[in-house]
Amino acid sequence: MLQYSEKQDDTILVLEITEQRLEASNAPDLRDLLVGRIEAGNEQIVIDLRQVAFMDSSALGALIGGIKKMRGLGTLVVSGANGPVLQLLKLTRMDKVFPLYPSIDDALADMKG
Repeated sequence: MLQYSEKQDDTILVLEITEQRLEASNAPDLRDLLVGRIEAGNEQIVIDLRQVAFMDSSALGALIGGIKKMRGLGTLVVSGANGPVLQLLKLTRMDKVFPLYPSIDDALADMKG
């Protein structure tokens, strides 16, 4: 079971992932969480990864599944990625797919315009 918390900031949903590792065992839960929130009508989502120290390709696939589901409906961004997680996003060029922000506050400020 994926450990996370969520809060609403105006029309923006913030999903704070509190797992240290995103991998094959919890990647399906991550994808289900994202798809479920998108299907529930959330058009602006921030995924906060600052507590995640490791992410494998299956978790990356779950994020990609979320962005594909969101395409044309709204905005899905990543905040707080650091260390190996940020390196993975850059190595796979996902930093060109997902808007990356250093913090939730930076993401919210930009999304609110």
